[in-house]
Amino acid sequence: MDKSDRFNKWFNAFVLIGMAVVTLVVTAFKLRDADSGKALLIIAAVGSLAGVLANVLSANGRILTFLFGLIDVTIYGAMCLTGAKYGNAALHLLYFLPMQVVGFIQWRKRGAGEGETVRARRLDGRKWLIFGTVFLLGLVAAYFILSALDKTEAAGVVKWLVLMDALSMMCNILGQLLLSTAYMEQWFFWIGVNIASVAMWVLTLRQTPDSSYALIYVVKYSFYLLNSLNGLRIWLKLSKN
Repeated sequence: MDKSDRFNKWFNAFVLIGMAVVTLVVTAFKLRDADSGKALLIIAAVGSLAGVLANVLSANGRILTFLFGLIDVTIYGAMCLTGAKYGNAALHLLYFLPMQVVGFIQWRKRGAGEGETVRARRLDGRKWLIFGTVFLLGLVAAYFILSALDKTEAAGVVKWLVLMDALSMMCNILGQLLLSTAYMEQWFFWIGVNIASVAMWVLTLRQTPDSSYALIYVVKYSFYLLNSLNGLRIWLKLSKN
């Protein structure tokens, strides 16, 4: 085992154990305080752990990422429906869910499975231009739509919470598309998702310090950010040919 493999082994263990501990501790505290809905808390914890596994497996180019991703997005989408968060529910159940199936099929075609990593590829200049244009136009459209729906009295010309939300949404959509089609550049979008998400929840915590749940999401997306940086490192090697 060379130094890179040894580092990756320990890094994966750090992310998996770290997120598992955070998820289990938070769930235990919520179960202790909850009078009802304990089954939903346990299901949500299972979904979160599946999401962590999916993230680590995708960073390592393993096709099982789509199995755990299927569990994660199904549970999260159902939770959003239960909580009347219909926008997030639609995004997860109508987009992320079928893209897990698309990703599984595409990765099988590119050699993933039975212990083999996927044959990753890279965008050429024309595809970069297309994705960049779609990203910028989508970001502007998402910002103005979400701003119109936002009821908070945000100070300043730019609503930073709304901007981080729009940035996260567009990076999620394009990142999932590139993940399912095995392009290395997905990791630039996942890094964007995680930076935007950390910033969004830090801003939430500053505006409403009593929102203890926001701290959990800061920790969660900080772990995800570290994993996405590692994913970029690995996929640069997987796609170099």
